[in-house]
Amino acid sequence: MHRRPPRILAVGLTTTFLLGGGAVAGVPAANAATYMDTKKPVRERVEALLKRMSLDEKIGQMTQPERGAVTGDDITRYRIGSVLSGGGSTPTPNTPVAWADMTDGFQRQALATPLKVPLIYGVDAVHGHNNVVGATIFPHNIGLGATRDPGLVRKIGRATAEEVTGTGPDWTFAPCVCVARNDRWGRTYESFGEVPELPSAMSTIVDGFQGRRLDGPASILATAKHYVGDGGTTGGVDQGDTQISEAELRRIHLPPFRAAVRRGVGSVMISFNSWNGVKLHGHRYLITDVLKRELGFSGFVISDWNGIDQIDGQPGFTPAEVTTAINAGLDMIMVPNDWKRFIDTLRAEVQAGRVPMARIDDANRRILTKKFELGLFERPFADRRYLATVGSAEHRALARHAAAKSQVLLKNERGVLPLKRNNNKIFVAGKSADDIGNQTGGWTITWQGSSGDITPGTTILQGIRQNAGRNTTVTYDKEGDGIDRSYKAAIAVVGELPYAEFMGDRPGAMGLDEADLATIAKLRASGVPVIVVLVSGRPLDIAAELPKWNALLEAWLPGTEGRGVADVLFGLTRPTGKLPVTWMRSADQQPINRGDGKAPLFPFGYGLTYRR
Repeated sequence: MHRRPPRILAVGLTTTFLLGGGAVAGVPAANAATYMDTKKPVRERVEALLKRMSLDEKIGQMTQPERGAVTGDDITRYRIGSVLSGGGSTPTPNTPVAWADMTDGFQRQALATPLKVPLIYGVDAVHGHNNVVGATIFPHNIGLGATRDPGLVRKIGRATAEEVTGTGPDWTFAPCVCVARNDRWGRTYESFGEVPELPSAMSTIVDGFQGRRLDGPASILATAKHYVGDGGTTGGVDQGDTQISEAELRRIHLPPFRAAVRRGVGSVMISFNSWNGVKLHGHRYLITDVLKRELGFSGFVISDWNGIDQIDGQPGFTPAEVTTAINAGLDMIMVPNDWKRFIDTLRAEVQAGRVPMARIDDANRRILTKKFELGLFERPFADRRYLATVGSAEHRALARHAAAKSQVLLKNERGVLPLKRNNNKIFVAGKSADDIGNQTGGWTITWQGSSGDITPGTTILQGIRQNAGRNTTVTYDKEGDGIDRSYKAAIAVVGELPYAEFMGDRPGAMGLDEADLATIAKLRASGVPVIVVLVSGRPLDIAAELPKWNALLEAWLPGTEGRGVADVLFGLTRPTGKLPVTWMRSADQQPINRGDGKAPLFPFGYGLTYRR
């Protein structure tokens, strides 16, 4: 199974922890025989446990603090049901074994409570287990959307689940099934594409994460996010207002969530955005009436980071916001730092009758059901047999394949690509040619990501050198200095620096920066054919520059395996990627999407290939 076999634990002066029908310290044997009995249906086990729980224990299950703001003793004392690692929140050292030790330590504290309800630990494993140094980093979703390959995406989910399982977390805050409608949005790369059909098709990653059964080998809980309309905000403003009709919300933004629910996704995360002025975190109609009743979602709903704080537009949460969120249908609240005040506030709101006990019980049923289905009561610890999969050769080969399939060839004047492998002389330049941080983008090791040698991998330059054949010279200079007419081709690997939500919004210009343009100009001045490889999380405003380039390859954010980009440059893999978004002719066209009547530089679905 997917977690380490149960062990006998010392809890205070007792050592009794026999699962599967035996006695549990602190719990009457008759009751323990029901909720700890694996032969009983999950529903019976949930109800038996729920009857034993106090209000404080139930509120604890609904509370999710950040790992840096909670101690092991806190988990035991407050009966905390879940802990998360925010982006870049890692153990020291940041190694797979340290992750397993950390999560197991938190789990032991949860199991020291009288009812021994295990934790569920959540992470943003959004393109691989991306917080962990040495993990395999896959292309971000926009690149996977370009592959048009749901089967490949399912395999990526499975590989990610294995790496996560070995290090201890049980739950990923992925996939993002948003529909990005404005490329100014800083989360555009988290979307599989601008039309609902693409993220709906790519919801197969849920099957990869969760497996055939939640208690199966290397199964982790998936999260469909961000519900709903986060990709449609006015101006592409992160956490902004989606000002559209209900008909358009249902036509564009709801279908991927319907697809994820049909695949049995275990959790749904609510979005920061508003819909026509009303924050989603307090939107009872969309959460309870549409998601839970109409779509039939039976898992649990989690808030985003401090999301309830924004309901009234003021920083910090109030009792009214807590009541509004819970009554709207949120089951678990991600309240990273001020979690003690949240517990006190929710308790007071329940005791005052403003939050019904029925709502508290419903939230707990949903949370506990997933914990039982995951097998956490029987196998609460990291399954260290999967530690060897973290950054494994098999997973890196899959990531290289995915990177190659995600490449979109947009221009290839006079067949300058593919490059000859043998007897060639190639010049490589650009800030992203030899930078693993740039090519992996945001949500890599840290929240916003960063340039530099942040995690093991193969840069695009290294991939080019590895693929170069006999008697081929590859010369590199970041700024493009030293090129002359003796070279047969020049490759400029340029584009965006790493960013994530909020910081990645581009309300102004959307073109290349001056350094990139200067590098390309040096290459062009040599008279050598210039191939531009764009490393970016979205289309860039390059129409004015494109006539000066001989070829253009959109690489997106390909992950740690840059050799996949080189595979396409040399023709080891023919380019098959198709644009998952419409490519603007100028930034002032934003938003621009398929079927809106605007003339793009490249239409949705565009992509060239090589002649055989």
